[in-house]
Amino acid sequence: MQVKLTTLAENTAGRVGLLGEWGLCVLVEVDNYKVLLDTGFDISAAYNAAIMGIDLSAVERIVLSHGHRDHTGGFQRVLSATRKRIEVIAHPDIWAAKYSRTFSRREQYAGIPFAREALESWGASFSINTEPVWITDNIVTSGEIPMQTKYEKVDPDLFVKENGELNPDPLRDDQALIIKSPNGLIVVLGCGHRGMINTIHHGKKITGVEQIHMVIGGTHLIHASKEQMDSAITELKKLGVEKIGVSHCTGLPAAARLSQEFGDRFFFNNAGSAVTI
Repeated sequence: MQVKLTTLAENTAGRVGLLGEWGLCVLVEVDNYKVLLDTGFDISAAYNAAIMGIDLSAVERIVLSHGHRDHTGGFQRVLSATRKRIEVIAHPDIWAAKYSRTFSRREQYAGIPFAREALESWGASFSINTEPVWITDNIVTSGEIPMQTKYEKVDPDLFVKENGELNPDPLRDDQALIIKSPNGLIVVLGCGHRGMINTIHHGKKITGVEQIHMVIGGTHLIHASKEQMDSAITELKKLGVEKIGVSHCTGLPAAARLSQEFGDRFFFNNAGSAVTI
């Protein structure tokens, strides 16, 4: 069995000639079956794929980790590159009117920048689910992730507009891809809005696999308190995570702390990174 994870879009580029752009897109290949997690913010996913010689028409399915623009804004370009009708697995809440105050005191629209009808006309065939979806015998979506830890909270600066009012967004649509490998589980996070540790434990429950080989992607530790960082690190060590590759919404202070704690088990997962297991 071979697993290959290639990051097509991320805040920073790890290779000359590639674009860095706020957001995330990861190509997951398990025994040549190709699944794309997210589509990045705008142009970088499709552009970087072309520069790297990756043919997106070989992708079998697309999974959306949640409905924020930095993970869905590259949708049109990615669909154009797939050149076919393709199944898109997502949670129903991706269509909520999502807003953010993360980078400004004023709320800004942060949801999918395309109408569903437009995406469908470009080739998307949506499969909407709240439960885990087994894509192959070894690849499964997490579905809704239960909030179990006391220290992981959804960002309070994220909202949904309902009847003209902004209400806290519970991010029920936040999900991850879980891969069963001979070395243990590989947890591929989009943003980890509902908690990296919550996601890992949910992945263990879905699959029945205890060993965690790798956690990779956006961990949403960018605003983490010292308590959350300490608790998360303690749990990652307890779980015996063998590799951790952080991206996107992790933040440099959190990434530096993880690097100190995990040494050569840690790596930055940038645009252009390719990990083979």
